[in-house]
Amino acid sequence: MPRVLMLYTGGTIGMQPSPHGYVPSAGLAERLAAHLALGDPYRLPAFDVVEMQPLIDSAELMPEAWNRLVAVLERHWQHYDAFIILHGTDTMAYSAAALSFMLGALNKPVIFTGSQIPLGEPRSDALNNVVSALQLAAHPATPCEVSLLFHDRLLRGNRARKVRTQGLDAFDSPNFPWLAEIGIGMIFPQPSALLSGEPSFSPLQLDDEAVAGLTLHPGMSLRRAKALLEDATLKGLVISSYGVGNPPNFEGELLNAMQAANERGVALLNITQCAQGEVVQGAYATGAALNPAGVIAGGDITLEAAVAKLTVLLGQGLSGPALRKALSAPMRGEATAR
Repeated sequence: MPRVLMLYTGGTIGMQPSPHGYVPSAGLAERLAAHLALGDPYRLPAFDVVEMQPLIDSAELMPEAWNRLVAVLERHWQHYDAFIILHGTDTMAYSAAALSFMLGALNKPVIFTGSQIPLGEPRSDALNNVVSALQLAAHPATPCEVSLLFHDRLLRGNRARKVRTQGLDAFDSPNFPWLAEIGIGMIFPQPSALLSGEPSFSPLQLDDEAVAGLTLHPGMSLRRAKALLEDATLKGLVISSYGVGNPPNFEGELLNAMQAANERGVALLNITQCAQGEVVQGAYATGAALNPAGVIAGGDITLEAAVAKLTVLLGQGLSGPALRKALSAPMRGEATAR
């Protein structure tokens, strides 16, 4: 039976009530062991729990936490057969995407999970998610990639999104099939097409000023958009545009600002605000104008994966044509190849 390392980073799954609401709480390993002891422990793989210090409320997560996660995985990689990361749901999709890019090819599964209701609370989904993650960690058909398990569905980590604030089925991958579905049995629709291999554990050289997002909307301020594009510290921008990738024209001023930013070396990645579908720069004249301005069409990449990919590539030291090339094609199945 495989040995599994469970890394508890914080988040709802291990929180406990306080006068100010739920807060991260240490000692999850003991509480989890007590709950699992009520069932048949011999049906689950052996596992150890490591708690990050300090624990993180995932809404407070910064990219430096990704370096900490990778460092823990590096220390334990040779001693375990699979890894489960217990993470808060608010930024779980960002972290799963980031680790998929940081680690690269894998020869062991890395599964993110968490819960909408803390362990031990009435109707908590925590135990079901943990047990399912453990069963998947031990299953030979589970893909050796970074994935996200929630509410009986296994999703590719860099395709996942939090789509519901209240439902227990909080995560989905709108533009990609589930990797597995758990019911009476476990169904794996198709084997992972990602290449396996030895992971990279190199830390990122992070610059918190380097990446930003620009959401287009009716009534948006051209002045503010131009100020962001002209910011000397900006190195990468995720543009959330309409439909298949269309921006407002502003009589050419916004396009000129984007082109000037591109010429300064800023990587501009265009994604759609729609939950499903992809960017097609050329379907409409407004979107086609982005191509000569150097804006990269993001296809069907999610916002979470786009931000994470830009952050990771910049943190790995990429710039100029090398950065543009890496952004223009899938690295770890995060977008549909075109």
